[in-house]
Amino acid sequence: MPEHPTPTEREAMARLIAKAKEAAQEPGKAGIAAAILRDGEIIAEGENEVHLNCDPTRHAEIVAIAKATRAQDDPSLEGCVLLTTLQPCEMCLSAARFSGIKRIIFGAQKENVAGKYFVFPDLTLTKFRDAGEAFEAIGGVLEEDVVALYVDGEE
Repeated sequence: MPEHPTPTEREAMARLIAKAKEAAQEPGKAGIAAAILRDGEIIAEGENEVHLNCDPTRHAEIVAIAKATRAQDDPSLEGCVLLTTLQPCEMCLSAARFSGIKRIIFGAQKENVAGKYFVFPDLTLTKFRDAGEAFEAIGGVLEEDVVALYVDGEE
């Protein structure tokens, strides 16, 4: 896999950013969106549902992973790509790792957003990657189009 997003992945990210901006305007929704790609096709999408469901685990990435695994009736997403508008938190990185995802592409990067999105600020992507099986993480993809949603933590 290339160390930069493919044109298809960039198009999918642009679509997610549009969804995140729409969601940010809806009551009870947070402006964070994620998708699972297999062979260049979106097989599942998710938006942050934390406030809608009063469930702190319903991050957009978790929702997308759950939809994808249920749709294929298999917990393995090996060979898939996780795209998300915000750098995944520790929980979402773990879920991606458990599901077999080895390529993660995200928009807004940790260092450019409010601290509330990360429980362990010293757990960097590099440390997370070094702690187990390697995976590819590409951040800052179309970041200028989405970072404003997360700067103050009031998505």
